[in-house]
Amino acid sequence: MSPDQHQRPLSGRKALITGASRGIGADIARAYAAAGADLVLTARDGAVLAAPAERLAAEHRVRTVVLSADLADPDVPDRLWDEASGLMEGLDVLVNNAGLSHPETVEALETARFDETLQVNLRAPALLAARAGAAMAASGGGAILTIASAAALRPLVEHFAYSTAKAGLVMATRTLALELGERGVRANSICPTVVLTDMGQKVWGEQPDKAAPMLARIPQSRFAQPREVSDVAVWLASDAASMINGAEIPVDGGYLVS
Repeated sequence: MSPDQHQRPLSGRKALITGASRGIGADIARAYAAAGADLVLTARDGAVLAAPAERLAAEHRVRTVVLSADLADPDVPDRLWDEASGLMEGLDVLVNNAGLSHPETVEALETARFDETLQVNLRAPALLAARAGAAMAASGGGAILTIASAAALRPLVEHFAYSTAKAGLVMATRTLALELGERGVRANSICPTVVLTDMGQKVWGEQPDKAAPMLARIPQSRFAQPREVSDVAVWLASDAASMINGAEIPVDGGYLVS
């Protein structure tokens, strides 16, 4: 491995990252740019990504393109990959990160919020991954990363719709790995517990009474930082993970084994 490949393990890669305007998606964009990847970044309002994309391009000497993409729109998955791939003359990596959550008990479940959660967290990313996987298989391979959740693998109260959607997306990712692996496509899921993004800090870090029961179930007794998810995302897209396919990688401090 050359020094540049060691320092910039995604040099030469071109990646689409959904939900890149904040939180985990924004940090993965930072990490991918630092690792040398050219980027297509999406958010519902692409204008909010213009300045961050310019900064990443200037600081890390990579190409960045911004697209507006509202995954609640049922037509978006069918056209997003083609549009993004056309702008970059091909893509090697998909990071399916965009998502939402409406915490509520089963007894308070609202049909409209359930449908929206499944649309954004399951239908859209699963179809986008399928389109990406087919294109990657036809062009020699690539990597699909699903940003799922520990809630996909272990139920969490007040997350009925969210857990249902993320569990379905994990299975979709595994199916892609099975069907397309022999054609050079790797598909894996990252399953974090609570991540202290700005939103995570507000919801969990600033509410000790709410955080305490969850922290008690994590052997490392802390929540994850965005960089700890992004580092795994860089690794999974790199040659260092060339034999990793169809896996669910927990970033949870041992939550799933406690």
